[in-house]
Amino acid sequence: AMALCLKQVFNKDKTFRPRKKFEPGTQRFELYKKAQASLKSGLDLKAVVQLPPGESINDWIAVHVVDFFNRINLIYGTMSEYCTERSCPIMSGGLKYEYRWQDDSKYKKPTKLSAPQYMCMLMDWIEMLINNEDIFPTRIGVPFPKQFQQVCTKILTRLFRVFVHVYIHHFDSIISMGAEAHVNTCYKHFYYFIREFSLIDHRELEPLKEMTERICH
Repeated sequence: AMALCLKQVFNKDKTFRPRKKFEPGTQRFELYKKAQASLKSGLDLKAVVQLPPGESINDWIAVHVVDFFNRINLIYGTMSEYCTERSCPIMSGGLKYEYRWQDDSKYKKPTKLSAPQYMCMLMDWIEMLINNEDIFPTRIGVPFPKQFQQVCTKILTRLFRVFVHVYIHHFDSIISMGAEAHVNTCYKHFYYFIREFSLIDHRELEPLKEMTERICH
């Protein structure tokens, strides 16, 4: 059902498509295959996120950031018809948390946006970063920039907000689509990864604290 659902989303709305692939033959592609194989083998997710011996931490983080972007983009894509200007005029996580958008071009100050607008800005912003060779170099021997992990922290922190919004405001839709197990697995994988490498400030994780304690043992 989930696969069919995702297929319909792709046919209906071309904006939500996985936008970045790894080039076969590159070290990063091999790492990606290794990570996917571990996931598929049903290994404990806490073990799956650990850095394989002898691999570079930045390569490992890069592979996961791109993969999480693609997966979370897909999850939101399946929800997007339920997340409208009308239903979600504010990008929020319940009554307590409101997220404002800021970037270096159009929105220099934190700005209130509807959830769909925020999501659109977010996905475009991440796509621009991961396709920027100065930040996510793909050529062998080209080093990562000094601020690489800081950039990844910002990307992952904002991607976490997608989970916050989807879980708090659209959980009924997830259940009605039969996608709960899929979304939960993706969330757990994401959560164990950011905890393993301390990539998100624990205060950002507060909105989903109770649920996380329940599903991420």
